[in-house]
Amino acid sequence: MKWSSPLLLCLACLIPFASPLVSAKEAALPQELSTYVARAEPDSGWKLVTKSEFGECDYWHLNLKSQVWQDIPWEHDLVIFKPKNVTSDGKMVLLNEGGSFKPDKAMYGAFLANKMKAPVAIVLGVPKQPLYDGKREDDLIAETFIRYLDTQDATWPLLFPMVKTVVKAMDAVGEFTGQEWGVKTDKFLVTGASKRGWTTWLTAASDPRVIAIAPMVIDMLNIPAQLPLQVDRFGKPSDQISPYTKRGLIPLGETAAAKRLWSIVDPYTYRAKYTMPKLILLGNNDPYWSPDALNLYWDETPGEKYISYTPNAGHNLMEVDAAGARQPLPIRALDNIAAFVRAQFTGTALPKIGWKHGEAADGKLNLTVTADQPAKEARLWVAKSDTKDFRKARWESQPLEIGDGKSITATVTKPDSGYIAYYADLNYEVDGGPMWLCTQLRLAGAE
Repeated sequence: MKWSSPLLLCLACLIPFASPLVSAKEAALPQELSTYVARAEPDSGWKLVTKSEFGECDYWHLNLKSQVWQDIPWEHDLVIFKPKNVTSDGKMVLLNEGGSFKPDKAMYGAFLANKMKAPVAIVLGVPKQPLYDGKREDDLIAETFIRYLDTQDATWPLLFPMVKTVVKAMDAVGEFTGQEWGVKTDKFLVTGASKRGWTTWLTAASDPRVIAIAPMVIDMLNIPAQLPLQVDRFGKPSDQISPYTKRGLIPLGETAAAKRLWSIVDPYTYRAKYTMPKLILLGNNDPYWSPDALNLYWDETPGEKYISYTPNAGHNLMEVDAAGARQPLPIRALDNIAAFVRAQFTGTALPKIGWKHGEAADGKLNLTVTADQPAKEARLWVAKSDTKDFRKARWESQPLEIGDGKSITATVTKPDSGYIAYYADLNYEVDGGPMWLCTQLRLAGAE
């Protein structure tokens, strides 16, 4: 997966046996990830490289040494941004990304911090790459999965050092802000895109300082169920996951080692830990995932949770208009994540919405949405396709009658042939900015 960001842990199981503070459900979880995260890293640490500013935002560039993995030192740029008019109160947004710090990252980080009205840290170089004959991204992850299968050494899966990088970044941010600002940061809203979204989920399962998460374009929880769904929708696994299929990792192996591998890297395994607020950001035309992939894990994901679909957007979350022109920025996703950050950091209650998909006696489909706060606007989004593959389908919207804004009903006519996919979203204002909260997406056929 050549994933790039469009912008975006109770360590009770640090030892492989249960303590009195560990619930029975947590004690039954795989221990490989928590054991790796807890492993001592005597060479880890950070140092300040420089302090500067971009517009109305100060920033500090740190060098972070997170760990030594497979005898390879991992070093990262860690850049902390704080708007001049923002006072730290121990909370920070932490975005994990690939690459290294370059001048455009200063503009990018300052933009995010000002939009979110909050301190933002960006940890880069997640993962360290290239490695092993120049492999990057999913080719590198697949290589480490193969090495795990060959050795049964649980330190191999690349997601583990990626998670540890984020954990060590939290350590460094806490120490730095305690020294520089006089307030130690110990609460983090973690975000990242694609494989860094994967890392976001696993970090939330590994460190209690994570108070909320916003994983982007990573719609693959419950991996054993996702792959058959993908074949049903696309006719075969997505070409985007070829780094795994060409190495024989997909279809999933039936050996005990293969099952263990996919279990320990699947965020769904740790779902009992995801009690913190969650905003899941997805693109409706993302070629990596089935359009309704979220339905395989949504109901089993506990706690406060929200869906943010960007219509007519792929893996970069940038909307494409009917003429094929792409927005230069993922505006809708940025608005939604900024509103989510503001709500979490100010204690503002977000609307609680619920929905029910159904079918009327006349065969028409219906969708009923309820909310505890009145919506400003509501829209129904619909796409049609000759097959169950909606990756290139065009999504069109129509306004919904909102009435009191708390109970909204949409009716959808089944197609004469082929398939239809649909969902609704409700518009709210949070701390002066827009936020669209979506329902689950349903796919239905003519039959």
